[in-house]
Amino acid sequence: MDKMHYNAKLTFQLYLVAGLLFGFYGSTVCPMLDTLSAKQILFHVAVTFGLLFLFRHFLLSEHSLIQEQKIAQLDTTTFFIASLPLALFYNLHYHFPLDSNLKVVFGMTLFGFFTGTILQLTSKLSTFDTGSVVGLKEPALAGERSSMVKQLITLVMMLITTLTIILIMVSIKDLTWLEMNPDRILDGSGKISIIKEFVYISFILAGYAMTIMYLWSRLMKKVLYSHESILVKIAEGDINQRLRVHSHDEFGSVARLTNEMLNSLESAQNELQTTRDVAIVSLSALAESRDNETGAHILRTQEYVKALALYLSKFEQYQPLLTPQYIDLLHKSAPLHDIGKVGIPDNVLLKPAKLTSEEFEVMKSHPQIGADALSTAESQLGSSSFLRVAKEISLTHHEKWDGSGYPNQLSGEEIPLSGRLMALADVYDALISKRIYKPAFSHEKAKSIIIEGSGSHFDPKVVEAFVAIEKTFVEIAAKHQDAETHEQIA
Repeated sequence: MDKMHYNAKLTFQLYLVAGLLFGFYGSTVCPMLDTLSAKQILFHVAVTFGLLFLFRHFLLSEHSLIQEQKIAQLDTTTFFIASLPLALFYNLHYHFPLDSNLKVVFGMTLFGFFTGTILQLTSKLSTFDTGSVVGLKEPALAGERSSMVKQLITLVMMLITTLTIILIMVSIKDLTWLEMNPDRILDGSGKISIIKEFVYISFILAGYAMTIMYLWSRLMKKVLYSHESILVKIAEGDINQRLRVHSHDEFGSVARLTNEMLNSLESAQNELQTTRDVAIVSLSALAESRDNETGAHILRTQEYVKALALYLSKFEQYQPLLTPQYIDLLHKSAPLHDIGKVGIPDNVLLKPAKLTSEEFEVMKSHPQIGADALSTAESQLGSSSFLRVAKEISLTHHEKWDGSGYPNQLSGEEIPLSGRLMALADVYDALISKRIYKPAFSHEKAKSIIIEGSGSHFDPKVVEAFVAIEKTFVEIAAKHQDAETHEQIA
């Protein structure tokens, strides 16, 4: 077993503080110990606490209670056991009365409780910072759950009970002492001694209580802020995030149950995305089966769109829209840009020659046909970001920047960015691809045609993005090329 939860330096410091406070009380503050010199008391306390620390360091540093982060229980018990021989020594050697022996036992046990509680909270803070999880089995709740609320109530009750017992013990002891020393009442020294003792005890209790409450509040803040930051990321769409299970209490239980819910949600989302992707491929294949264009065209155009969107997302004006989630939607939706062609008659769609004006008017209806089909799906299945983007691309990818496009003659930024991106990607791929009515153009020729169309056919900013990443376009075209165009792309 390792010592990952044992802080030797802090343990030594807290034992030293406890020893000094206990020794100073016995040698200077307590008005009853006239039979012992300050030097004797400090020596007894130094030996006791020194042996106590050595016992704790060498024999208990790997104790299971430390690994389970129940250090308060361990130190309280250890201090109590160590107080018994000290109290017995004072009783046998110096004939201390019973109340004084009880004060020794109770005082040391109290210091053990405070010391252990501080070590326990510090250990939990350290564990939380390093991200380790101790003794927890997911997703089931293992063993008896320790309630954080119950722990806090117990701590407050312990402080109140401790204060009450100390006040009673000190009052009884001091009254007994004054009865035995009436001269101290007359000269006023007894009053000063009692007040000094009460003030000293109050400062010790207040100091330990404030330290414990400070550490407790830090732990609560870390837990809550950690959960909040993770939940914000989840709310923003990153469901791969998981809450950290740091303890076996209410927060740990909530974290585990939330993680189980997220696992189920992620599984359902993955299944939904698979279903969506199957639908996209099926619809794209359907459109492809009725068109002279190939499946490679679909792959190329969706990669072009993604490349353009990734480049533009570097600029501040596009960042609110072009989030990673939206770019993924663009990439998934792009294959449906020509889904409306399934509604175009074969004699127009498959004509091996240039279309007449009347036939071209029929062809120009395919963006609207595709958008209407996706609108029908949206109305029957419910609105979704995917359907909205797919419909947007289908309807607007033949619009032109100057308003001369179709079907609605939109211009400028009236055209959604998705349509503007798809317009350039679709035209570029048509230019470098062989068609029945034209040969495949080289990249340089296609590039010059697109640059010429900047501000008329295409959004100038999208054209700038295309020029900036033209090598990416060439790589995509080479990766997903048609067999006939292998020699044409250069």
